Amino acid sequence: MTPSELKAALRVKARELGFDDCRVAVAAPAAHRELYEQWIAEGKHGEMAWMAKNIERRGDPRLVLEGAKSVIVLAMNYFQGPKPVTDYRIGRYAWNDDYHDLIEKRLKALEDFLTTHGGTTRRYVDTGPILERDFASEAGLGWGGKSTMQIHRQLGTWFFLAEVLTTHELPPDEPARDLCGKCTRCIDACPTQAITGPRTMDARRCVSYLTIEHKGSIPLEFRKAIGDRIYGCDDCLDACPWNRFAQTSHEAAFQARQSVFAKSLRDFLSLTEDDFRALFAKSPIKRIKRHAFLRNVCVALGNTGTSEDLPALQLAAADPHPLIAEHAAWAIEQITSNQTPPPPRVDH
Repeated sequence: MTPSELKAALRVKARELGFDDCRVAVAAPAAHRELYEQWIAEGKHGEMAWMAKNIERRGDPRLVLEGAKSVIVLAMNYFQGPKPVTDYRIGRYAWNDDYHDLIEKRLKALEDFLTTHGGTTRRYVDTGPILERDFASEAGLGWGGKSTMQIHRQLGTWFFLAEVLTTHELPPDEPARDLCGKCTRCIDACPTQAITGPRTMDARRCVSYLTIEHKGSIPLEFRKAIGDRIYGCDDCLDACPWNRFAQTSHEAAFQARQSVFAKSLRDFLSLTEDDFRALFAKSPIKRIKRHAFLRNVCVALGNTGTSEDLPALQLAAADPHPLIAEHAAWAIEQITSNQTPPPPRVDH
């Protein structure tokens, strides 16, 4: 095959495997590698130490795969329509199975297809040292929005990115144009002001970071702003007007898991270690473990709970894990203080 024929065949194969877009960028230094290095130097990645590793490799795919000529960038839609009716919110990407597992198998099949035509490859599902959004923009697969999320004209913000580095020199696609214009809805929507300016994010303030990546006690200054969110946050994505074009994903594995969303907030507090592992088997939520998940549940109950939730919280306050106990005690204090009537007015 000629490079153009191979690229055309690759795009057909990607569609067969369930990807919604497939484009190509030149394997060259990432456009925003210096901004990324500055972001790391300022400590805005928080406890995500892995983001500070292999910085040079992240900025140049040729250091990841010797002889790399092209970066194949793929998108998979995970939009599943309106959220289930519950007294809490979970980031849409985590409604069911872990996307890493699903996409990894599809990428392996795509990689096998490529290697039958020679060359060498390396695949990543947002876990490897590559500034994937830079290459997505260079490949014309959307543009970097002011929220720092990638935006696609047809998929909006609801899609996963994946990459295959290859020594094949494939014809590159045209870079995408920035179509955000003057819109700042994503910045305005952020509950903790984590988006400190257009395309500028302080992860340490982000609800997704605080409820997923942060390992310890959630800072008091952010607990109220977390509201009813118990894993992740979609506010900046929900606010994006490009999502009016979003279509429902054909992947059943992304549909809301009924066994999870049938539960109320206080139901989660009764989960044992075994219950937690069974309920969230194959889910990305399993990564943060029971103690961090129940920490988040307690914060949400402190913000939205009533006296009916106090018995469950009192049991959680006696949990052997100090993280659960601390946040349950905080939630109890919040609920009881909201119930205390104000002192009577004294007229002089």
